[in-house]
Amino acid sequence: HDRVQSPIMTLFNGIRPFYPHDRTAFIFAITLLVVILVFLVFTLTLLIILPGIRGKGRVYSFCRIIVSLFVGAVIVVVNFTGDWAAGFARVSTIYKAFSNEAITAEVGLNIGLAGINVTLRGIPENQLNETIDYNESFLWRFTMNYDEQYNNGLNRGLPHPILYIAEKFQSKSPCLIHDQYRFSGHYATAMMWVAFCAWIITNILFSMPTIVYGGYMALVTSAFMIFGVISFATIQNVSPCIIQFGPTTLKTNFSVSFWLTLATALLCFILGVIVIIMDHCIPEKLKTFFMLSGEEDDDHQMSIGLISNNFTDDRGDAVYLKKIKNGFKNKDFVVYT
Repeated sequence: HDRVQSPIMTLFNGIRPFYPHDRTAFIFAITLLVVILVFLVFTLTLLIILPGIRGKGRVYSFCRIIVSLFVGAVIVVVNFTGDWAAGFARVSTIYKAFSNEAITAEVGLNIGLAGINVTLRGIPENQLNETIDYNESFLWRFTMNYDEQYNNGLNRGLPHPILYIAEKFQSKSPCLIHDQYRFSGHYATAMMWVAFCAWIITNILFSMPTIVYGGYMALVTSAFMIFGVISFATIQNVSPCIIQFGPTTLKTNFSVSFWLTLATALLCFILGVIVIIMDHCIPEKLKTFFMLSGEEDDDHQMSIGLISNNFTDDRGDAVYLKKIKNGFKNKDFVVYT
């Protein structure tokens, strides 16, 4: 019995063939969804209190809330997105391993800070009596093994185009791009989280009289975001790994998350510079925008007196004048301020 089964177990010299399995449906990243919902709740909560603010302060508060939450949301969300670099191509390629049956499909490669995402969608979707619509992720976080996930894809029998692309990013691939992409993503993630901490400190300083220090921290936030962008951009230093499907080449370029992060970093830089310049030139208007201009007036009023003349006790005044007429000494006077 063992002798009969032995040739079957070594079919294709140990190479795993394609095994039919259920299509992989697209699933929105739960972590990304939670982050977006948290920032939406913060936004709605802060907008609800705006009607209680009078005058121009309502407009100033609205601007600060929107800008602050926008920057914070971008810094956090881009850590979980998968489109820092992306590329798409319409190809004609084989669908199953060890088969000559070809399909026409759109192949997509999205590269994020934590890994890659490969999509395969048939044109049309129904070909070879199957629905061709795949979305597969292969991650290289510190807690995950990319090569192990690739082997799991082989065992599951994923389509050949997906495995072909995923193979390029293996640690033992001749392309030698795995380590560069992995460490670039790790350093970029670290820079983005430091930028988020700096942005929290920035908002705290903006609510204090020392507004100019908030401007300096906005520049620090911008600097760390730019460091993160530069860290990811170092992937351009490696030799390009050609992903070829017949006459068609799949190429990737910096995508939405990359440019959004860079634009947000420039926004923080501009805000920091504006705050610093206004603090030196027109500090009164800067304090008005951050609703801190009323504190000095309150201190001035407190220095004049705690009780105004409108609240002076008439009976007390009468007693005070009576004592003066009777010739009392100053030490016996009752003094009213």
